[in-house]
Amino acid sequence: MADILKEILKELPEGKISDSGFEGANIVLYTKDKDFFLDNKGMIKEIVDKFKKRVELRPDPSSVMGQEEAEDEIIKIIPKEAAIANINFDPQRSRVIIEAEKPGLAIGKRGEVLREIRKNTLWVPLIKRTPAIKSKIIEGIRAVLYKESDYRRKFLNRVGHRIYDGWIREKQQEWIRMSFLGGAREVGRSCLFLQTPESRVLLDCGVNVASWDNAYPFLEIPEFNIKQLDAIIITHSHLDHIGFVPYLFKFGYKGPVYMTAPTRDVGSLLLLDYIKIMKSEGKDAIFETEHVKEMVKHTICLDYGEVSDITPDVRITLYNSGHILGSSEIHLHVGNGLHNIVYTGDMKFGRTNLLEAANTQFPRVETLIMEATYGGKENVLPPQKEADDHLKSIIAETVKRGGKILMPTLGSGRGQEVMIMLESMIRNKEMKKVPVYIDGCVWDITAIHTAYPEFLNSTVRRQIFHKDQNPFLSEIFQRVGSQKERMELIEEKGPCVILATSGMLVGGPSVEYLKHLADNPKNTLIFTCYQGEGSLGQRIQRGEREIIFKHGTKQEVVPIKMEIHKLEITAHSDRKQLTSFVYKCSPKPKKIIVNHGENSRCLDLASSLHKMNRVETNAPRDLEAIRIK
Repeated sequence: MADILKEILKELPEGKISDSGFEGANIVLYTKDKDFFLDNKGMIKEIVDKFKKRVELRPDPSSVMGQEEAEDEIIKIIPKEAAIANINFDPQRSRVIIEAEKPGLAIGKRGEVLREIRKNTLWVPLIKRTPAIKSKIIEGIRAVLYKESDYRRKFLNRVGHRIYDGWIREKQQEWIRMSFLGGAREVGRSCLFLQTPESRVLLDCGVNVASWDNAYPFLEIPEFNIKQLDAIIITHSHLDHIGFVPYLFKFGYKGPVYMTAPTRDVGSLLLLDYIKIMKSEGKDAIFETEHVKEMVKHTICLDYGEVSDITPDVRITLYNSGHILGSSEIHLHVGNGLHNIVYTGDMKFGRTNLLEAANTQFPRVETLIMEATYGGKENVLPPQKEADDHLKSIIAETVKRGGKILMPTLGSGRGQEVMIMLESMIRNKEMKKVPVYIDGCVWDITAIHTAYPEFLNSTVRRQIFHKDQNPFLSEIFQRVGSQKERMELIEEKGPCVILATSGMLVGGPSVEYLKHLADNPKNTLIFTCYQGEGSLGQRIQRGEREIIFKHGTKQEVVPIKMEIHKLEITAHSDRKQLTSFVYKCSPKPKKIIVNHGENSRCLDLASSLHKMNRVETNAPRDLEAIRIK
């Protein structure tokens, strides 16, 4: 592999290629020959078939049309109905990124519009969807990437050289080792450390938002050296899986982070919100905004099903995990057919109002590492209709007595799931029309959902494609954007539903609402997500009925007189779904490792899966290392 560029160039006519390089695992060739760029007579396809690598031919940056002239030409070519929002040029890579409300029209039938842009300007067009709801975070991320275009090209080329230039460590024997640095027999700070003879890779790197004593992964172990870390792979954007990544950049990591595009966007937003919450609570932020930007600069986004080498002996593919927008199962192919690992991250094996069910079909799998958040024998959830009916009755009763419903929610996933549920009930006249106020980063994350409908289930995707049917644009939803609006809602507005972060009541606007609404028995508190060990939400669920709020040196005791309910909907698989996932998993794993669950639930699920499937199972503790091969 070390000479792959030389081998590829041998397959092409002399003088046609002006430059060549890597973009991560992909190979990019540049040409000054316009005719060869527009029609290479199938030579590139032959190279792809021969080398089994993704190869792209682009025009040399010196041969493309000037940017102003090209922009005018693009506006002429793309139909007005496509509604172009932005045109941004990436001159280092001869690409132009076009944002449009209707991407299909900007692409044209069978790509005819794109072909015309290529022919007339020589720029390589990429079409992106303009979010139906304006998203500052998407605009900010795209601005960072455009600004750092030159750095990105060099960085991606460096990643490619690491993949293709051969082994840097002495290979003595074949082995694979997985160390659990967080999230083992606990929920929070998920972090797995994969070691092979050649590679050092982190799978997730999160924080425990419910605990300050056990908040961060155990990265001080002797075998972990940040200078030797090859890659980080993130399953999804919740802070217990991504929350510690910027800290690694703060301490000098400069390598790639692999995830889906929605995970990058939502994760960046939640990380910035995490900084804000830490500072508002008088705590020292463990990293700053600049470190989140560094993460964005070093992120390589993959689509579901896209195969990518990340080191000389590790190849990954991401699959839908059904948990939240862009959440992934990670399939790792280690060595030349040596071993295949699937790490599920958080997953939902069941179609929801928002997403399709988690994938169960893999090319090969010998070891399965799966979650056990709801893995105990008693963790069987009621059918969706039963949960919907329960929610309707709670809201109806609270509205009838003139109260407000507070639903603390995770910004990503649960918030949008509840929005879809409420909109559907009101649209189908199953429930009286009631205003729904959105506070915290729920609204911003909802905007990101509208930019990536291809990651949602077929029903919601179809609705988003038609602006007048987009459930997130319903008039029942109203955004709360300031402390003044928050107090007006608390003091003046009538019966309503309030969706606010954080879901575990460990900071964010939900705590502010609780403080003012708790002592009124007309109001209702509905928990919609898992409550972490030690969180205020869990303490209330267990019966605590007085909360102490600190204001500097003063303390305020607030009695909880509002009604309290737990809504049994979850973006995690319950016990039945977890066992069904293993039953449906194809091919059958030979070993199952259980993590991401309370101690008893991990042990219970591991024991049951062993008896049901006659396979080796394990439920490691934090700091345990398992030799997988």
